[in-house]
Amino acid sequence: MPTFQGPKNGADQRIGIVVAQFNELVTERLKAGALAELQQLGVSADNITVISVPGAFELPRAAQQMSLSGRFDGIIALGAVIRGETDHYQYVCSQTAGGLAAVSLNGPIPVMFGVLTTDTLDQAINRAGGKVGNKGRDCAAGVLEMIGLTKLLKA
Repeated sequence: MPTFQGPKNGADQRIGIVVAQFNELVTERLKAGALAELQQLGVSADNITVISVPGAFELPRAAQQMSLSGRFDGIIALGAVIRGETDHYQYVCSQTAGGLAAVSLNGPIPVMFGVLTTDTLDQAINRAGGKVGNKGRDCAAGVLEMIGLTKLLKA
């Protein structure tokens, strides 16, 4: 039975990172984790572009523009949405997830979903380099794996 898994080889890969400014305490940690992992996996700093947007809701549009530009082999979208006292949390989470999924499914390159959706700031920090790892690092490895898998399946 054939089994495929994309290699996590960053050599010559051009990666775009779009990061939300809102909840910057968390998103900066996610970005730092992604950058460290990409460089550890062989992506040259010259081949990484970071774009900043106001909040998680703006991530899909920026990711779409990056995807269509032809300048990237993969995209990492990073943000943090922390539950508040209103329904705003549900709308932002739903629309951000759906928008990024649409860009990845309908676009030419993979888009990794690195948006934390947590109940508390502590939970978010724990997933941005704290007790539970760093989702930014996970997405960096994942985007390289998806780029490699896409190439394997086209061959």
